[in-house]
Amino acid sequence: MRILLMQSLGYGFLVLGVIGVLLPVLQGSICFLIGLAILSRHAAWAERLMNRLKERFPRLGQLVDVAETRAEGWWNRVTLWARQ
Repeated sequence: MRILLMQSLGYGFLVLGVIGVLLPVLQGSICFLIGLAILSRHAAWAERLMNRLKERFPRLGQLVDVAETRAEGWWNRVTLWARQ
């Protein structure tokens, strides 16, 4: 169930990223990267693409790593709070 939810969330962010490229109000690249980061844990193609982006743009790779670490810490705090 959790995997399906995370995949749906990842694909939703990818769709928002594509829409964001067309609309000036929405930051498409940020939404696309969030969706790719979520999907890279569940889909091999997304992991390969994320690794290629990290190799091509090392600064982006560092930012993504920091963001993933912070998001994981936040997720752990939220799920720990929900279990109490």
